[in-house]
Amino acid sequence: MGYYSVMLVDDEEEVRQAIIKRVDWESIGFRVVDSAENGEEALEKAERLCPDVVMTDIQMPFMDGLTFCKKLKERISGTKIVIFS
Repeated sequence: MGYYSVMLVDDEEEVRQAIIKRVDWESIGFRVVDSAENGEEALEKAERLCPDVVMTDIQMPFMDGLTFCKKLKERISGTKIVIFS
């Protein structure tokens, strides 16, 4: 069975870890491939990994989530984005 790849983006490590640990990702067909703490880091990783789904916070240092989403869509148009705050 194939999995959809997911990347989590949030400036709070505790939030990223809680999302990773509290969801049984594989049982719903997903696999967390990486995480990032800000939009700049996330954009670099996403360009390398081409995740199917990115879950991102809005308020982060260096590059906010909305700017990150815009740049991500310009570079990897097929990635689906979930915004949480």
